[in-house]
Amino acid sequence: MSLASNERARICDEFERVGPERPTLCEGWSTRDLLAHLLVRERQPWAAPGIVVPVLAPVTEWAMRGFDNVPWGEMVGQLRSGPPVWSPFRIGNLDELANGIELFVHHEDVRRGEPGWEPRRPDAERDGALWSAITRMGRRLYRHSPVGIALRRPSGDQYVITTGSGLVTIVGEPGELVLHAFGRDAVRVELEGDAAAVAAVAATPRGI
Repeated sequence: MSLASNERARICDEFERVGPERPTLCEGWSTRDLLAHLLVRERQPWAAPGIVVPVLAPVTEWAMRGFDNVPWGEMVGQLRSGPPVWSPFRIGNLDELANGIELFVHHEDVRRGEPGWEPRRPDAERDGALWSAITRMGRRLYRHSPVGIALRRPSGDQYVITTGSGLVTIVGEPGELVLHAFGRDAVRVELEGDAAAVAAVAATPRGI
């Protein structure tokens, strides 16, 4: 199975386990808000641009509020069933590109929304897909960094994302590196480099 299909099944299992009122890493969002976000993104493309275009955000928020009274099990079932038949996300390669990382990150947003979380155990297939994705997307996610960024896995694999005045190496399992690049702080990574450069990276916005 692909990263996208695996993470879709796992996040739906997690939604069913924790219910609609669990806090998430997405500030101010409960699990119901997060699931509504995913359903709007996948099933209401006319409202989805507000996810990335601030001026259109009220349209997206209005669409999300349309799920306020939808039964929780029905919402989870819609996400579990996958993209609707008319959606380009039904195409396997596009689904993997568009949804693999999206669903992984939001799955962890649910898992880590309260204290006591632990990273998932390493998985060669999943971690390989995540490493490939972060080396491909990293330049965009760390585009605001004033210093160079390199990523390194505990296995020793390393990839230079961008160069600059100084270099900070971010060390962690691929899933932790992905979450850090997407702006999450509930992660297990180490930043190696000059103290001033590390402080600069820590203070720099990350993500899309």
